[in-house]
Amino acid sequence: MQIAKHLIAAALGLVVAAAAHAQKTELVVYTALETDQLKAYQEAFNKVHPDIAIKWVRDSTGVITAKLLAEKANPQADAIWGVAASSLALFDKSGMLEPYAPLNLDALMPQYRDKKKVPAWWGMDVFGAVVCFNTVEAKKKNIALPTTWKDLLKPEFKGQVVMPNPASSGTGYFDVAAWLQLWGDDSGKGGGWKYMDALHENIAQYTHSGSKPCNMAAAGEFVAGISFEYRGYTNKAKGAPIELVFPKEGLGWDLEGFAVYKGTKKLDAAKKLADWASSKDAMILYGKNFAITAQPGVAPKLAHIPADYEARLIKMDFEQSATSRERVLAEWTRRYDTKSEAKK
Repeated sequence: MQIAKHLIAAALGLVVAAAAHAQKTELVVYTALETDQLKAYQEAFNKVHPDIAIKWVRDSTGVITAKLLAEKANPQADAIWGVAASSLALFDKSGMLEPYAPLNLDALMPQYRDKKKVPAWWGMDVFGAVVCFNTVEAKKKNIALPTTWKDLLKPEFKGQVVMPNPASSGTGYFDVAAWLQLWGDDSGKGGGWKYMDALHENIAQYTHSGSKPCNMAAAGEFVAGISFEYRGYTNKAKGAPIELVFPKEGLGWDLEGFAVYKGTKKLDAAKKLADWASSKDAMILYGKNFAITAQPGVAPKLAHIPADYEARLIKMDFEQSATSRERVLAEWTRRYDTKSEAKK
């Protein structure tokens, strides 16, 4: 009799657990967020919405962008959380996003969101360019700390610079877009291309990740890694012998952004995620990793990030960036892809 009671109780427990699991809505969320950020963001969201499970599909910005474009006719995503605004603008142009004004939209700074009244996408935080400079290796090679982008063209940097491939990395793409904006594009003939021709002579490798060049510099594999400030900040905080250089000419940047995918069958849950992801609580979490969040006054001062960091960001046009992306990447690949790391 006692055994029968135990069996009934166990069976009831399984039924309750199965019912609880069945009640959970699973959202497929595409992201280029760093893997060391996903857990904290997901846990904080689930404290508020334990009934919504997130299934992440994660890769670098270029890979996620290509995947979403390839799946346009057969969409798999419900939401996009932590993908570059330049990519989100491209998806919007392709009719892939569901416009939605999250509850906290009015708290976001206008320059960090889609300009439409009901936006197709909005920003979470800014990620901007940095050069991670290994002081120990530089001293051995008698290389002085650079202060400008053009310093990286000096002969002593030959074979000592690594940067992300813009076709696979959002960081790499905003670097290229910024140089073309600073010095001219002219369909492959402008000063931005001349700068990249000269830089190519000193490049050891183009990586498929925006973090990897800074990691390589931090490990002493190369003197200079062109990366973004989050990875520079975290590597320096761990004690890596690097200085963070924010070149004087101006910094390329992009926004990590959020969008609801058009045609999702889980629209209500996707909107709940959007509402939370735009909240002050979420912005506080973003501010632990990035110096600038889309809600002002939320991010604390991060060590080794200059006080005038935001003022150093060049004016980026995400619509233009989306429009010229295919042409620019084709030209970049034709000129420089021979030094890209092999794809896995």
